[in-house]
Amino acid sequence: MKAILIGLLAALFFSVTFVLNRLMELEGGHWVWSASLRFMFMLPILGIILGTTRKIKPVINHIKRHPIPWFLWSTIGFGLFYAPLTFATIYGPGWLVAATFQLTIIAGSLLVPFLSQKVKQRIPIQSVFISLIILAGIFIMQMEHATTVPMTNVLLCVIPLVISAFAYPLGNRKMMLLVQGELTTFQRLLGMTIASMPFWIFLAMYGIFVDGLPSGAQVGQTFIVAVSSGIIATALFFYAAELVQDDNHKLAGVEATQSGEVIFALFGELLLLSAPLPSALSFIGIGLVIFGMLLHSVVSVLGNRKKRLIIKKQQSI
Repeated sequence: MKAILIGLLAALFFSVTFVLNRLMELEGGHWVWSASLRFMFMLPILGIILGTTRKIKPVINHIKRHPIPWFLWSTIGFGLFYAPLTFATIYGPGWLVAATFQLTIIAGSLLVPFLSQKVKQRIPIQSVFISLIILAGIFIMQMEHATTVPMTNVLLCVIPLVISAFAYPLGNRKMMLLVQGELTTFQRLLGMTIASMPFWIFLAMYGIFVDGLPSGAQVGQTFIVAVSSGIIATALFFYAAELVQDDNHKLAGVEATQSGEVIFALFGELLLLSAPLPSALSFIGIGLVIFGMLLHSVVSVLGNRKKRLIIKKQQSI
């Protein structure tokens, strides 16, 4: 129960991203600053966290040994993940962006064959079929959204989120394969933030050219996003996972708590932005997304149990 509650708390802090990005958009803040400032703030914060324990040098040395993979996969895993996600808030409410981003679960399954270095793996068909439930929920919500806005706006919301959903697992998993346990989670986060910085600096320069400097309010709000989602939520989620890392059933439960992002983002917009309540059809879509994520967790547990039974049988022979 403790791990589940911490996981839900992490989902709450993660949802701040979707709510505040939408708020900044409605207040006239340019999406470029909402995206780039988050990682510019994360860099010194992570540096302070790791600097106190003298763990920065191994990160720099690892980047020096593998500069191209670090800059490539960090730009994909952070840059092409967060910039399109922030851009999508122009064309859809935060709860809809949060729900549509759950496409990342489907993307993770489809990318399995491309993420293994040694053992050839197949796309987990069972997971893909379950992911169709999530896809159905997203389709329902976006079609409902299409009844209130032009189809162009729907496409400008969905297409960036598809890019974001694939970039996030691709970049992060490639980096985990590169690091191979040599760095801690926060060291890897710092390294990816450093390596993706050229992308964010370029984006900031573009922001100055097209929109000028950000307002003080937007700077403050992106700082809150950096601390809330980039630091607090990440720390809480990994702590919750570590509490139950030896129990696959409980671990799956912790992972499923991230479906709470959709609900928290919805309530956050209702309370802070006075957003209109989604229609009954949209609520059905939200329910399908959450149900699909929970089902993914259940299947993961059953699959792990089956593997353990097979191993035990092989050992007994």
